Amino acid sequence: MARLPVSTRTLAHERPWLLVALTGAVAWYFLSDNEIGGLYLILLKGVGAAALGVYCWRRLSGTDGVLIGTVMALSALGDMAIELDFRAGGAAFFAAHVTAIALYLRHPRQALSNSQRMAGAALLLLTPAVSYFLMLDWAVTLYGLALGGMAAAAWWSAFPRYRVGLGAVLFVISDLLIFARMGPLGWEEIGDLLIWPVYFAGQFLIATGVVQTMRARGSA
Repeated sequence: MARLPVSTRTLAHERPWLLVALTGAVAWYFLSDNEIGGLYLILLKGVGAAALGVYCWRRLSGTDGVLIGTVMALSALGDMAIELDFRAGGAAFFAAHVTAIALYLRHPRQALSNSQRMAGAALLLLTPAVSYFLMLDWAVTLYGLALGGMAAAAWWSAFPRYRVGLGAVLFVISDLLIFARMGPLGWEEIGDLLIWPVYFAGQFLIATGVVQTMRARGSA
């Protein structure tokens, strides 16, 4: 029987972490209103991003692996902490965004078109502005600046825009939906339906996009 190439065997070995991530995310989405207990649901909510972090750490070595794995670990912490305290969860995600910015700045795109520069600038400037409009809170606006900075850095980076860039934009959309739900607009029904799947789709695209790009470059 022919043996699979080493890279293929390794990917097959690591795919269960992606399956764990997807399973955990889907389970939390459908069980979040279940009466199985608050602590269990909090832990379940952290499974998705935590499993993505393990996937990143195992697939990438060196500084890039540490950075993207830490982004996912901090996100998992934020997912759980926000169930107990909104600002504590926001602090964890703020740290995740700063870490992601450091990763993306390590890999700048060599040439940017004017439209690409404008798109990144829009993410950087409009995200905190819209955050303030939705919540009327300066702490949330500061968080929005880190969120927009993360998305802009991803868009301007050498990582693929339709994987990592799109994932970052989905992250922005999910957080703006949170603010729209919590603020004066009160978009509870739309928020409850869309926030989690949009957020996790973004995280999944970011994690897999960074890992596969760096491995294709031989940086694993």
